[in-house]
Formats: sequence, C-alpha cells, structure tokens
Amino acid sequence: MIAETVCSAVSAAGLGIAVVTAYRRRFLAAARIAAYSLVPVGLVLTGVVGWLADTALSPTAWAGFGVLGAAWLLFTGTRAVERRRGTAGAGRKAARRAEREAVAPAATAPPLGRTTAGPSARPATPRPAPRSGDASEDFSDIEAILKKHGI
Repeated sequence: MIAETVCSAVSAAGLGIAVVTAYRRRFLAAARIAAYSLVPVGLVLTGVVGWLADTALSPTAWAGFGVLGAAWLLFTGTRAVERRRGTAGAGRKAARRAEREAVAPAATAPPLGRTTAGPSARPATPRPAPRSGDASEDFSDIEAILKKHGI
C-alpha cells in the first residue's frame, strides 16, 4: 500500500514537471519526462509483487502493461524525432571534429612511394633518422607540436 502511494506520488510529480516543461515549449523533453513518470504507475498497475498470482486474469495488470506500452511508444517516438532532426549525434560530431583537428600535420601526409596528382603534389621525402648524440633535439619536435596546438 505504501509502495503504491509513493509510486503514484512520484508519477504525479513527474507529470507536473512534464507539464511545466511543455509550457516552456520543450515538447520532446516533456514527452520523455512524461514517459519516465509513467513507469512507476505502470509497475504498480502490473502488480510486480503478486506477479505469479494474478497477472494473467487481472484487468489492472493489463492496464499496467498498456501504460508501460504507452511509455515505450513515447520513448521511441522522441528518439525517432531526435534522429530525424539530427540532434542526437551532435556530441559525436563535435568529438570527431576535435579528433581531426588534433592530428599532427605529418600524420596526414601520404605514405612514401605514393604520389598525388595536381598542382599541390609534393615529392615524398624520407624522414631523417634521429641522431643518437643529442637527446635534446629529439624533444624539440615534440615541443614544436605542443606549441603549435597551444599546450
């Protein structure tokens, strides 16, 4: 009895937050909040505690399944709209763009032996072997790259 009351209160609060969010014209977020807030009521109505005893013949349990189905439809509907708008992968696109900018310039050069056609083609030159005599010169390239990227 107490668990049902708590779940009902949580659902009512969530639906209230969804209404306020919809009032602010953030309908996708409001629909998602409504879906989350319907889950506790759906679980109470399905009778998770008495699952084996009365699930098959209880109209309340089937109403709970209907509520859970409605929550699932809201979840999938909002995801479909996000994908259609292209806002779902914005973070991944920014990460890929940052990764491309962080690559060192020498890494984008074509491998040795390949030539590219066009006016900007450069002949492939082999890299000089590092000298073993002076260890400070080995780090000068690294320092130049770090300074170039502002680190």
